[in-house]
Amino acid sequence: MTIEVSEINATNCKTYLLASGRHAALVDPVRERYDTYRLVLTSRELTLEMVLETHTHADHLMFDRAAKQGLGVPVIMHRASPSPLVDRHVDDNEVILVGDDRITVLHTPGHTPDSVCYRVDGAVLTGDTLMIGGSGRCDFPGGDAGAQFDSVTTRLFTLPDETVVWPGHDYRGKTSSTIGEQKRTNPRFLGKTRDMYIDAMGKLGLPFPEKAQQSLQVNQSGFETSDVAFPDVSDLAALDHVRANDVAVRLREASAPLLLDVREPEEFTGELGHIEGALLVPLDALERRLPKLAGYVERDVVVICRAGARSASAGAILRRAGFQRVLNLEGGMLAWTRAGLPVQR
Repeated sequence: MTIEVSEINATNCKTYLLASGRHAALVDPVRERYDTYRLVLTSRELTLEMVLETHTHADHLMFDRAAKQGLGVPVIMHRASPSPLVDRHVDDNEVILVGDDRITVLHTPGHTPDSVCYRVDGAVLTGDTLMIGGSGRCDFPGGDAGAQFDSVTTRLFTLPDETVVWPGHDYRGKTSSTIGEQKRTNPRFLGKTRDMYIDAMGKLGLPFPEKAQQSLQVNQSGFETSDVAFPDVSDLAALDHVRANDVAVRLREASAPLLLDVREPEEFTGELGHIEGALLVPLDALERRLPKLAGYVERDVVVICRAGARSASAGAILRRAGFQRVLNLEGGMLAWTRAGLPVQR
């Protein structure tokens, strides 16, 4: 049986329904359309088995805890996803089953570090990595134009030419294309070297999406704006970062920094563990705990989370409260463990 791909938003922001017999998956659902998706599944007599996200979105709200509970299915994202709401983390070339059909994960970083494409029989869902006649912007936190060029040219453009492309967005009224057509006609890549692509993407000068301020940090953190007084997205870029190995060196010094871990308690003791001596203050409790942290206002503080996104929000909150010597652990605990540094659980 072949997976049937249907786009069900009918807007320039695409959500796909993948159906294998009576089994189904949603790809990149938009929170405000939750009820619509329930009706579509019911009308087609489909059983939803999972939600697949191609990346952490900045232009719309992803499903929250209530939606996850209502659907009762796992949310699946790449291992680099910063969100604590992910139930299953996947890696490059990992296979996901919907019914008896296979979906292959292609890790395609560039638009975001956790960007993936999903390959099904005869088609590929490209998220914000490859558009019809374009590509996703790379100027959000963690974006990397060079990595995106590599993802498209060495991963997607090596698929068979007849592979159908289903993009995450379209602003020109086109719903699908093929890999062959994009290789021949996409102006972002046609005749471009890697350096030329990086230069061109750096000069786009695109405005931030209208909903970025209210969506990006919510999607990264799993918390709502009613839970956390998020800083401006622009404040995140002003935060200084520090590499895992440099933190390890500084922890051996007499004036070691305070390690402030802003993940959830189950993450602190979970798969990635935590750094010895780290103080756990979950992001939604940070502002309430600021008076108790006042003694550290003149001290170096390294903020930590899973992938470096929630900790960026926390670092900006600390700076807003008067903490000036704040550093964000680049790549979070994912980077710490990749470096082979010790953890506790």
